Amino acid sequence: MPNSPLTVRVPGKLMIAGEFAVLEPYQKLAVMAVDRFVYATLEDSTENRVSLETFQLQGLAWAYEGDTVRIKTTDSRVTFVENAMSVVYTYLRENNYTLSNFRLSVRSELDDASGRKYGLGSSAAVVTSVTSAMLAKFLPEKPPETLVFKLAAVSHVMTQGSGSGADVAASSYGGWLEYSSFQAEWLKKAYGDTDSITELVEQEWPYFSANPVKLPNSVYLCIGWTGSPASTSELIGKISMLKDSSPELYNKFITDSKRAVTNFLQGIKTGEPELLFKGVRQNRRTLATLGQHANAEIETPMLTTLCNLAEDFGGAGKPSGAGGGDCGIAFMPSEEQAKQLMRAWQKAGIKPLEMHPCMTGASVI
Repeated sequence: MPNSPLTVRVPGKLMIAGEFAVLEPYQKLAVMAVDRFVYATLEDSTENRVSLETFQLQGLAWAYEGDTVRIKTTDSRVTFVENAMSVVYTYLRENNYTLSNFRLSVRSELDDASGRKYGLGSSAAVVTSVTSAMLAKFLPEKPPETLVFKLAAVSHVMTQGSGSGADVAASSYGGWLEYSSFQAEWLKKAYGDTDSITELVEQEWPYFSANPVKLPNSVYLCIGWTGSPASTSELIGKISMLKDSSPELYNKFITDSKRAVTNFLQGIKTGEPELLFKGVRQNRRTLATLGQHANAEIETPMLTTLCNLAEDFGGAGKPSGAGGGDCGIAFMPSEEQAKQLMRAWQKAGIKPLEMHPCMTGASVI
């Protein structure tokens, strides 16, 4: 690679259908990459330095010691970046690539300029940006999307301890994806059992799949922000408690979610808007019921308003992601109905977001 700075752009994500259920083996989820980005710039330097602009952390020294990158700071917010660098550095060393000192800078535009969080998957996009920037710099050819995804997924799960990886997939592959998770527990065990990162990423990941799908041209997606950030980990904790205390209710949720997501994906693949809308409505009801059983407010009053207005104007709406706030989405049968909906959202205090699908994943710009 030339010595000039190299910048990688990575999209954020919105979960579309199949939330929570995706944490179980072979359960499908629909996820979409969005045109809000994280940027990672890497350039040759005499000294190893990292800057994380979102956290106002500038020029932190780092070193690779004993298979681990250490960033010289007591600020724990660097852990995701530290672990991503460690995993990629180790992979490159295992494959005998020569690494030189570099300066890395990471900048995010996933949140609003005012600092409002929209729930677009920032930690996953940051990890994916660091992973793809290092690979683009030191590999002789463009890294395959699946290599970016697997290395980023390893470091993200090792840092977070859990997660479906769908946000990492959206950032790595881009576009609309039909996704099933590698299962965090499987990945943690496989990581512990393997002698090398290379061996881990080259093996088959038994539960994982990611296949592109395309929204029919006759369907319009609207995204609305309800004005309150959600705590995904807190909601997932409550769902886990329900799984332990009332397995029959939890299993019914999995069955109902599978039916809803199957209808949604079938509607996408066959270009049948009514089947797609049916799947969205079913998924909304399934998630709301899950929230009631788990004593977790997945569909907040503002999300209820967002979804009901979508139905009033002839479409279908649901929370996106874990719920509890953040964004809701709606699918509408015409551009005019989509515009009417967004005007109604604004009157109700819901902010329509100017976001669109991003059809490319991590890429050098």
